Amino acid sequence: MSADRKPTDFEMAVYQATRGVPAGKVTSYGRLAATLGRGTARAVGSALARNPFAPEVPCHRVVRADGALGGFNGATEGPELARKRRMLEQEGVRFDAAGRVRPETMV
Repeated sequence: MSADRKPTDFEMAVYQATRGVPAGKVTSYGRLAATLGRGTARAVGSALARNPFAPEVPCHRVVRADGALGGFNGATEGPELARKRRMLEQEGVRFDAAGRVRPETMV
């Protein structure tokens, strides 16, 4: 995010809601949007892609509804997704054989 661009009210709401996802758990972009009562999964993902408060806002704990990792640090594949997975594994998040977060980890 540009140093002179302030987060929008919606982005700040997304960041606050994301702070509530405990270590060892994940939520989905869509669930965050539903929790907020506004926005869409895509809008939440866009807000998290611009997260200027990492790691205080643990955007690595937000995944797609199907448990796939989605994106991280502006990337949707490659080393950044491997980093996101390592961060989640270090917190105790478990993955299935297809590389998706196991359902019992979702909040």
